[in-house]
Amino acid sequence: MNKKPISTYNRLMQDPVFQKEYEKEYKEFALSELLLALMEGDDKSVRKLAKEAGLSANTIQNIRSKKQKDIRLKNFKNIVQAYGFRIVLKKDGERIPVA
Repeated sequence: MNKKPISTYNRLMQDPVFQKEYEKEYKEFALSELLLALMEGDDKSVRKLAKEAGLSANTIQNIRSKKQKDIRLKNFKNIVQAYGFRIVLKKDGERIPVA
């Protein structure tokens, strides 16, 4: 019986230390990409968005240029709200707005 070789990804994901670090970095990457997608379709200036989100223009610029990889949840929430969105926790049909 021929065994199909395991992919590099699957082999690495068998290591609990690697898997934990990968999952942490992936979540940070996903948040950054979501913010970039929001910003991409909008003509708001860095300064205007910073003012609306209560953040520094430097923070917004670092997110846009992908220099800032770890985004605080509070900053994420503020930027999302500046674009008119709300974060909602949902479980089994129950929805809880996050401020």
